[in-house]
Order: sequence, then structure tokens, then C-alpha cells
Amino acid sequence: MSAMDEIIDCPSPNHDERTLPITMLVLHYTGMADAASAIARLTDPEAKVSSHYLVAEDGQVMRLVPEDRRAWHAGQSSWRGVTDVNSASIGIEIVNPGHELGYRPFPKPQMDALIPLISDITSRHPIEPANVVGHSDVAPRRKQDPGELFDWELLGKLGLALRRPRHGLADPHWTPGGFLLALDRFGYDVSDGPAAVIAFQRRFRPERIDGIADGECRAILLRLLLHREGDGLLESPSKSS
Repeated sequence: MSAMDEIIDCPSPNHDERTLPITMLVLHYTGMADAASAIARLTDPEAKVSSHYLVAEDGQVMRLVPEDRRAWHAGQSSWRGVTDVNSASIGIEIVNPGHELGYRPFPKPQMDALIPLISDITSRHPIEPANVVGHSDVAPRRKQDPGELFDWELLGKLGLALRRPRHGLADPHWTPGGFLLALDRFGYDVSDGPAAVIAFQRRFRPERIDGIADGECRAILLRLLLHREGDGLLESPSKSS
């Protein structure tokens, strides 16, 4: 039995036509008191929000919007030049009260259900690990989810998302402006510089989220870019501001 066979349909009316092919997967937390509250909102036509899937803390997966339709989960956002993220992505809401209501780690049954769901989706669509992202990655000015307690490291180990680089790290000594140029090249919206740095830290250096692009952050970002583009292709953002 596949992960998709165990999904409960809970249709939301909040969707429309896609205008782009699916190339991204965006992970969210619900930021509500419980799963029932989140489902009620995601299926309320007046709320005008939805996602394709919801994963409860006990591991139950619900399908709210068919994958071939555009769910309304990302809002105003961008990633790697794509500004209609909803059209290009599949959205998964993960039940968690979030930073405002008692943020907590994501339980094992929930992660055990999420992993095969992501694996199944990415096996059926041309979604690279670099395009499996958090809501905070695509909307750093507005969002914090799924946040620093989400186990991105596990997804990275399984090849389902980018893994945090831990070897071959070297500080390129970019200025703050140079770091933002590199973040922009990697895919982030850097129109709010401090927010973009914090979003990067939540994702790739969650043990210290201070908005300061220090040597460790610079080294991690350089390694990510080198892995993506090939060694020797990163001269332009180096020490410029």
C-alpha cells in the first residue's frame, strides 16, 4: 500500500487553474490550535486559503485540493524567479500550533507520514530537492513556517530536500551586501535583507537565528551555491556590496 492509498479526501473549494507546470513543493505549519481548526479554515470558502494536503500530528494525511489545481497556500511569495508560487507548487500543511500558539517539535508519526508523501509527490513531478522549501523560504518577510524545529536534516539525508553542508566549508568573507547578492542568486527574495537572512538561518543554521550573516552562514551559502552551480562559478557576489 502506497502513501497515497491511505489519504482521506476532505475537499476544499479554494482552488483555481494552474498557469505554470509543477516544479516546487512548499511545506507549511498550520499555526492553529488543532487539526480540526486548520481543516475548517482551509475548507472555508470565505477564508480563501487552502493546500493540497494536510498532515495531522498522529500521521493522518488529508487531501484538500487535487494536484492538478492551484491551491491558495503560498500567498505573495517568490522562489528562484517564480512569483506565482501557487501555480508552480504543491502545498502541504503540517499541523503544529506555530510560534504564536506554542511551537513544538513535529512528532514522529507526523514525520513518518510526511516523508512518504513528499517522496511520492517528488517522484511524480519534476521537483528537485532544491525546490522542496518552507513557506519562510518563499515569503521571508511574512512567514516563519515550518520553522527551526522542523527536521530538514532528515529530509536532506533521504534526498528529499537540500541537506545542510557540513564539510568543505570556507568563509568567502562576503560583505553583508555580497551575502544578499548570493542569497538572491540562490533563490531568496532579498527585498527585506534581514528577513531573508533569518529565513536562510531557519532553514540551514537553525541553532542560531539572529539575522547576522556571520562566517558560518557565508560558508554554508557558498557551499550550497557551489553544489548547485559547480565549483568556480561564484566570483560575482564575493566581496562586493
